[in-house]
This record gives sequence, structure tokens and C-alpha cells, in this order.
Amino acid sequence: MDFGLVLQADPPASAVVSLMRRAERNGFRYGWTFDSAVLWQEPFVIYSRILDHTERLIVGPMVTNPSTRTPEVTASTFATLNEMYGNRTVCGIGRGDSAMRVAGRPPNTLARLGEAIGVIRDLAEGRPADVGDHRVQIPWIRNGKLPVWMGAYGPKALAMAGRLADGFILQLADPFLTEWMVKAVRQAAADAGRDPAEVTICVAAPAYVGDDLDHARAQCRWFGGMVGNHVADLVERYGEHSDLVPEELTEYIKAREGYDYAQHGRAGSPHADFVPDAVIDRFCLLGPVAAHRERLEQLRALGVDQFAVYAMHDAKESTIDAYGAELIPAFA
Repeated sequence: MDFGLVLQADPPASAVVSLMRRAERNGFRYGWTFDSAVLWQEPFVIYSRILDHTERLIVGPMVTNPSTRTPEVTASTFATLNEMYGNRTVCGIGRGDSAMRVAGRPPNTLARLGEAIGVIRDLAEGRPADVGDHRVQIPWIRNGKLPVWMGAYGPKALAMAGRLADGFILQLADPFLTEWMVKAVRQAAADAGRDPAEVTICVAAPAYVGDDLDHARAQCRWFGGMVGNHVADLVERYGEHSDLVPEELTEYIKAREGYDYAQHGRAGSPHADFVPDAVIDRFCLLGPVAAHRERLEQLRALGVDQFAVYAMHDAKESTIDAYGAELIPAFA
């Protein structure tokens, strides 16, 4: 199992670079950031600095979207980083929640997302692709490689990830829901004539190493609010009680009253007060090292290839170090 570190691109950017260097020293293989142009600094600028100050770390957004940058711009940006640093990027992509809504636009349709996955990958790897009704090819790319991983929760998105994406990103670490969603992605891959094992499975969630569970929950409760924002879209689309979406995912948002993007991904966010402790315990990895090891073993048994640590809390350094000392060596 690989491990990744997920950060927000908060200023100063030098702090993000420093934490990514720390992660590499501790055995993390991937470095991810959020991508929302209004809320945080521009991640691709920071990726260049991270790549320049690390040797092996693979970097990318969790997740970008097809509209805040056009697909040809996204592809060229990745290809430039790959040419400079040797194919050390991955494109995480989704419909665009905060990036689009903060700018006053709705998230992208799945149709637009599905089209963009192929266009970005083809262009970034030097192949021609249709951008609208115009055939485009980036002429300077040589031996480019860009895996495209798709974030998804709902049944249609999960099926698309299985059909089209090189990897699937699930932003929660509940074993029951992970099993349900991984099965859906792998079945869609098989139905499309693909080898399901070729779809990389990445689970991303907050991890907080420490004995004070109440404090850890308080630091990570925002995550239930963020996931609830996506779940609310599913409930609107499929209804409160749908055979297509497990109630283990949708039940907890009944008390949700709204979402403040100014507090997106922030510890102490008041809009996450509705999230019960039980949901935080299911979605996140909290507690002593032994508790993290037990959950990671469950996830690995379900076919998870990478666990990405969301470190949006007050124990970034100690959690990175604990994973490097006691968990990553056990799962390498």
C-alpha cells in the first residue's frame, strides 16, 4: 500500500513545500493538495517548488475539475511539470465542488467530466484529442505520462470512474462504504472490458494520531461536513431513501443546515456541528497507532492501493512522523 499526504494550499507556500519534504523523508509516495482558485493559492505553482525540493514524490490535485482551467491548459501544465521533473504527477479530477460554487457556477456535469478525462490524458501524453470540434495536439511532448484518477461517490460517477479513469479517489475511510464503492468501480471496469485490477484505488481521509479522541474528533469534524456537502447532492439527485445509495452514507446529513465555503476544510468549522462522533470515527482514522493499523489492514484487504492522509489539523508534523516511523514500514 502506498501513502499520500493531502494539504490545503494555504500561505505561506513554503510551509506546504516543507511538509511535503517531511512526508517524502517519512516514506510517503504522493503529495496532494486541494485545488480551488479562490480559497487557496494556485497549486500548480507550488507543485513546481515541491518537485524541485523532493526526489521521488508524485504530486497532483485532489481534485481539479474541467472548467476552472480548460482541458488543454491542464494537460499542458502537467506535461510541463513532467518534462521538468520526469513524469512525477497525477491528475485527480472531479466535478468541482468548491472551485465552481465559490466562483458562482454549478459543478460540472458528469458528461463534461468524462470527456475531459480522456482529453487531458491524451494531450498530456502527446496524443491528439478533440477539444470541442477542434483537433489539438501538443507538439513538444515526448514520453509524457499522466494517470488520471477520478473522485466519485454516487452510482453514475462510480461507474464512470470504472469505465474511464486510471484510478478512483474515495474521500472517506469507512470500510463498509469503501467495499460498496470499490465493488461498483471494479464492476464497471469489467463491464467496459477493462481489467478491474488496473484501476488504482485511493482512499483519502483525515488521520490524527493521538490518545485524546475528543480532541481528534473536534479537529476532524469538518471532514464530515465536507463529505456531507457531496452527499447532499446525491440526496437531491436520488432521494433520501434510494436503493442506489447506501443509507450509511446519507442518513447523517438530515440535520445539515447549509455549508460555508469560507470554512471549507477548516478545523472548528461551525457548519460541521451536525456531524456526530460516530460518523467521524467511521470516516476518519483517529486514535493511537494501533487503531490506525487496524483500519489500514481493513482497507488493504478491500483492495485499497493508497491511503492519503488529510492533514488539516493541529498535529500535521506528529502524524506525518508517526506514519513514517510505525505505519508506512508495516504496509510497504
